[in-house]
Amino acid sequence: MNKLDNPILQVLESYKAAVLAKDVDAFVALYDRDAVIFDMWGTWSYDGIASWRAMAEGWFGSLGGERVIVNFSEAQTVVAADLAVVHAFATYQAVDADAQELRSMDNRLTMTLRQQADGWKIVHQHTSSPIEAGTAQVMFKR
Repeated sequence: MNKLDNPILQVLESYKAAVLAKDVDAFVALYDRDAVIFDMWGTWSYDGIASWRAMAEGWFGSLGGERVIVNFSEAQTVVAADLAVVHAFATYQAVDADAQELRSMDNRLTMTLRQQADGWKIVHQHTSSPIEAGTAQVMFKR
């Protein structure tokens, strides 16, 4: 099944496009208004779309002239009636105005989605990276 045939994988494509465009409205439109997000950076959890919107505004606003290219690999989906789960490896690559890589990181991503009248919406998202046992350092590369 290709991405266009799978509405859950299409959500990942929309996520990538919204991040690349730094489009806060398109980004938060992927999420349910009561979504709970366990993100890796600085905040234990984001509860509800208002807090997630504030995070996105801060993230996209901090980029200045940079852009972020997101790529998902090994995405797997499970769909049952109006509930779906997708997990994948995500690579976030910051690039400058000339598309030259500035930095990148990999992490693990799991999303739970619910079918709603206006499409599939993310109701829960969890991102993580493993911790190296000997140093307690986060491993940002697969």
